[in-house]
Amino acid sequence: MIEVQRHEHDVIVIGAGGAGLRAAIEASLQGCRVALICKSLLGKAHTVMAEGGAAAALGNVFPEDNWKVHFRDTMRGGKMHNNWRMAMIHAQEAPDRIRELEAWGALFDRTADGRINQRPFGGHTYSRLAHVGDRTGLEMIRVLQDKAVHCGVDVFMECTVIKLAVVDGKVCGALGYWRESGRFVLFRAHAVVLATGGIGKAWAITSNSWEYTGDGHALAYDAGAELIDMEFVQFHPTGMVWPPSVRGILVTEGVRGEGGVLLNNQGRRFMFDYMPEMYRGDFAETEEEADAWVTGDRKKNRRPPELLTRDVVSKAIVAEVKAGRGSPHGGVFLDIASKRDPEYIKKKLPSMYHQFKELAGVDITKEPMEVGPTVHYVMGGVKVDPETQAATVPGLFAAGEVAGGMHGANRLGGNSLSDLLVFGRRAGLGAAEYAKRQGRLPEIPQNLVNETVEWALAPFERSGGENPYQVQEDLRRTMQENCGIVRDQAGLEQALADLAKLKERAMRTGITGSREYNPGWHTCLDLHSQLTVAEMVVRSCMERKESRGAHTRFDYPDSDPNWERKEVVVRRDGDRMEVKVVPQPEIPEELMTIIKEGA
Repeated sequence: MIEVQRHEHDVIVIGAGGAGLRAAIEASLQGCRVALICKSLLGKAHTVMAEGGAAAALGNVFPEDNWKVHFRDTMRGGKMHNNWRMAMIHAQEAPDRIRELEAWGALFDRTADGRINQRPFGGHTYSRLAHVGDRTGLEMIRVLQDKAVHCGVDVFMECTVIKLAVVDGKVCGALGYWRESGRFVLFRAHAVVLATGGIGKAWAITSNSWEYTGDGHALAYDAGAELIDMEFVQFHPTGMVWPPSVRGILVTEGVRGEGGVLLNNQGRRFMFDYMPEMYRGDFAETEEEADAWVTGDRKKNRRPPELLTRDVVSKAIVAEVKAGRGSPHGGVFLDIASKRDPEYIKKKLPSMYHQFKELAGVDITKEPMEVGPTVHYVMGGVKVDPETQAATVPGLFAAGEVAGGMHGANRLGGNSLSDLLVFGRRAGLGAAEYAKRQGRLPEIPQNLVNETVEWALAPFERSGGENPYQVQEDLRRTMQENCGIVRDQAGLEQALADLAKLKERAMRTGITGSREYNPGWHTCLDLHSQLTVAEMVVRSCMERKESRGAHTRFDYPDSDPNWERKEVVVRRDGDRMEVKVVPQPEIPEELMTIIKEGA
């Protein structure tokens, strides 16, 4: 029998990014014994890569900003597909969460009179992003992890969870393994909060870090929970494209927020050519007007077209490259050197300055950057209750990128960091209140543990099997080629056929050596999550026969009124993936009035 280490808590939180830390803090403040489990080291979560800022209607730069305008921007940016209640809660509570973070020690950039400064971002009517240069996520993690440790949260680092325990229809624990030793560990708890982030490592070109293999999405799916909106995968418009070793690394939207412009190889500022009708009136239509906004009184001038929503900008870049107007390495040019002086750039964008200087040999204070779309974020995820973040399986909660609903068909930049705080807190509170209502911790059947351990160790019995790295590379290639920024039926069918073969190959992957420090084994186990989320995305894309937000199809290029307020739901039915379409809750009339005010 394999030895399994055991721990007991009231609430366990899987994932130590912004959402996981905030959930753990809240559950601890409610008097629960909390375990925080992270795949990497504490402080290394992907949230540290969030650069531009956290969106909240503080009104520090524009006093007329308020939750209603933020709500309207979020709904319009999400192409009206958002869960309206989540978007409303987010807009209303984000300012309090930012002020709370400040009270806990966050050192935000300041206005001249000492208040938290706010920068402009794509899709936001007003300058709304509270920021720390272009290292906002790093500061957020610094403050949150310090608070969590001082709240008495038990931290378990370098531990990968591979199975949620479901007993009598309720989630009551999780089985994982220590990445260092390969030994197994079982956590028992009344409630589990998923805060595992995204799925981007299933594509070849992504801004996401190595942890983003869709673990939480797959754990929830295997536990029987419903997931929604998996067809909406956001391609950030500006990732690095050269050299190949850094392809996909994020170039913050803050560059454009500080005045950077997008140019094709003819030197033309092309975003003026891609203005959607719904945004005319909000954005500049001439270079003179756009430049006046950057350098003058932003209250009187309209925003530059570079600050259109991410789906619009990404598709515009793809169109320019396809038309032969791209940069030498398959992207376009992002130029801030001609718009801002060098000291301003170094002060406001220090990470970008060093990133391009060290990785690409480019001085962004003197020359343009080459950029192109990169897989960045998934709007879809676990279907949750807006008030408590409870999933459709009792005992399971989710927050952050692993949860669906908040961002609709397209996320606005900056909404992610405030989403982590708002719904991380609500998930921690919901999990704590649920845990307190439970009786004794249920026993987790030994056969469930044994079956999972046997599955996890199977690759060691197939030492001459498939190479897990090759399977992973082939998965990323087929998703990049057939389920990229623009899809069609033929490509999606090809992806589905490829995924079926890849699943068979994954079952034959084999590795050698021991369980200690064995990245090949880790990759074998990650493949289950990656293949599960890839299939969810492909099947959801096939189901939605229209284009909306981040989901674009060549064969259905327009948004279809028949698809208004409908969501694609994925759940497990035995060994089969069930996909269905259900109506979303109707938006109350008083909120529709708010949304239409700025139209």
